[in-house]
Amino acid sequence: MNKVITVSREYGSGGRALAKALAEKFGVPFYDKELIRMAAQESGISLDLVEETGEYVTRGWMFGVAMPNIYSGSVMDMLPAQDRVYVAQSNIIREIAAKGPCVIVGRSADYILRERTDCFNVFVHAPAAFKLQRVLEAHPDWDEKTAKKTMEKRDKQRAAHCRHYTDSVWGAAQNYHLALDSAKLGLDRCVELIALAVGN
Repeated sequence: MNKVITVSREYGSGGRALAKALAEKFGVPFYDKELIRMAAQESGISLDLVEETGEYVTRGWMFGVAMPNIYSGSVMDMLPAQDRVYVAQSNIIREIAAKGPCVIVGRSADYILRERTDCFNVFVHAPAAFKLQRVLEAHPDWDEKTAKKTMEKRDKQRAAHCRHYTDSVWGAAQNYHLALDSAKLGLDRCVELIALAVGN
């Protein structure tokens, strides 16, 4: 594989598992939680705060639609923590994409890398019942009400983050090369279709 694949996903759709399987299939690096640690190191913000804000807009303020890759030193320190996290993650995503083929989960990587011609952007979605079952299996201590509330909250936050930093609609088909229903197709078939689409 000679491409950078970005995977955006609805909460509970299995997008992360799909992305990891895809990276293993191609033998390329897989980035998800690693980006949180790397962003925390670059931004100087606590790991917990980076994890909390990495894909979510949690405050009502607006700083700007797209953050350029030029902030450093005292200017960077003036930014609100959430913007600093976004800038740090953007820098890291560009750096890892420049190193070669990889699979990146979430964090607006599709938008951040929009100028590159070697990116293939995927969106993974599924019906609510399928996602609910997966979430309950992953969190056996949650009841159905908690799972549904978390699903709704996470997807709303991801959509708000996308709108806030990219001025685009999260999940809109025109923003991706391929949109897949993981319930209808199954994760293994989704991996096969992505591999076929990227020419491997």
